[in-house]
Amino acid sequence: MASIFDQDLPRSEANFTPLSPLSFLERAADVYPQRTAIVHGALRRTWKQTYDRCRQLASALQRAGIVKNDTVAVMLPNVPPMVEAHFGVPMAGAVLNALNTRLDAEAIAFMLDHGEAKAVIVDPEFAGVMQKAIALRQSQRPLLVIDAEDALFTGTASRIGSSSYEEFLAQGDPAFAWQLPADEWDAIALNYTSGTTGNPKGVVYHHRGAATNAISNILEWDLPKHPVYLWTLPMFHCNGWCFPWTVAARAGVNVCLRKAEARAMADAIREYGVTHYCGAPIVHGMLVNAPENLKQGLPKGVKAMVAGAAPPASLIEGMEKLGFDLTHVYGLTEVYGPATACAKHDDWERVDIGERARLNARQGVRYHLQRSAQVIDPETMKPVPWDGETMGEIMFRGNITMKGYLKNAKATAEAFAGGWYHTGDLAVQYPDGYIKIKDRSKDIIISGGENISSIEVEDVLYRHPEVLAAAVVAKPDPKWGETPCAFIELKPGASVTAADIVAHCKKHLAGFKVPKAVVFGELPKTSTGKIQKFELRKQAGSAAAIDV
Repeated sequence: MASIFDQDLPRSEANFTPLSPLSFLERAADVYPQRTAIVHGALRRTWKQTYDRCRQLASALQRAGIVKNDTVAVMLPNVPPMVEAHFGVPMAGAVLNALNTRLDAEAIAFMLDHGEAKAVIVDPEFAGVMQKAIALRQSQRPLLVIDAEDALFTGTASRIGSSSYEEFLAQGDPAFAWQLPADEWDAIALNYTSGTTGNPKGVVYHHRGAATNAISNILEWDLPKHPVYLWTLPMFHCNGWCFPWTVAARAGVNVCLRKAEARAMADAIREYGVTHYCGAPIVHGMLVNAPENLKQGLPKGVKAMVAGAAPPASLIEGMEKLGFDLTHVYGLTEVYGPATACAKHDDWERVDIGERARLNARQGVRYHLQRSAQVIDPETMKPVPWDGETMGEIMFRGNITMKGYLKNAKATAEAFAGGWYHTGDLAVQYPDGYIKIKDRSKDIIISGGENISSIEVEDVLYRHPEVLAAAVVAKPDPKWGETPCAFIELKPGASVTAADIVAHCKKHLAGFKVPKAVVFGELPKTSTGKIQKFELRKQAGSAAAIDV
């Protein structure tokens, strides 16, 4: 029987519109048409110009035969066409697949095939690898290749496409009458996981999730109107944590940056008055550890967002010295990037740096528009006690969660077992409800029957003043089964021995947790700055053990 609240109260276009971040661009152009939307070298574009170009892109794609739910891939750094693709591609009804620019041709070929890409836009820097990837495809499906141009690209590249990006845009209508999706559950983007073992999985985003996470970014950061956002985070990484859509919602400025480097970042922050930027700890560390002369004149109060690993005390202290306000968030590709935040409290400012680092290093609480984030026992599917000690798995549910894995029903069912998205991250939950990761399930070191959190050991290593980056993995041991092996990247000019590292760890850790092997050198990292532990595991077996 229908409720009295449903009788004669029909849903219609007048009272219900699907949520989509595409409406953010339309509003920015309507309300702030002359405000700057994009800065890239000498290039400046307003929100009206950007909106028109995105409509041109959508129109040109449709005229080229792209229809609803077709995949359009892009192989682009953080340049204006990448911003435009986040709107123009879905305006055509298509699905954006932003490819990781650090991948090899084989991986790219797999993604083009698996995602059934009908078109790809390629920056000149990546023309060579894309040409190889196209040749490696298994599919015989025609692929429209478009060459993006960039005045700031200094290398040499041959054209591999049928037209340039600007030529292609010229075929479109800047007044194209695009439509919002009929269903906010429609796919808007396809992002591939890192695929450290086996083929990567294709994570499908929907319009509702993209819009709600973009808004959550605003709420969590208290993002004001017209922020000046520096693109240090790759837009191919979880669609830049949804910030292309967030910046449009606040009619801010997209300051494009081909590559995140300390000098380029510092120069851009000074020149353009950057107010916000995001990145992995290594990106923020570039500024913290940069020469003092490079940091001169940096404005105070810049807001920075960090994810990928808990920020060590040295980074938090370094950011405070710069006068930057650091917010720690946590998430995965499957939850659109950040989906929890370590929301700060006023009384945290009254504790010493060590305690403040401990509090800020937690993964925190759910994002505003995420329904729930909890630590749950994966066997019983019951929440663990909030005691800061009982371990469980971080799980999410709500709008900021993927549709599922493309063409992989089994992995999708496993990921959503019991009505929650299973992250695979092991954590505890404190009495204040804040979540703290202890380890990935595959990264726990089991030594003589005792569980050792690699993250706990890494936290201690980061307290050493000469350590720039650290990672701990399991080393096979004939007696204990496994022991901790530390891989350490030192700060420039540092002179530290393995014995120094072991002595430092003994001051803060139980004996069985102290690394039994220490290896110095540059750590392998992903394109987003995450340390590749799977590579280190390959090396750990041959690492020389030391007397602890």
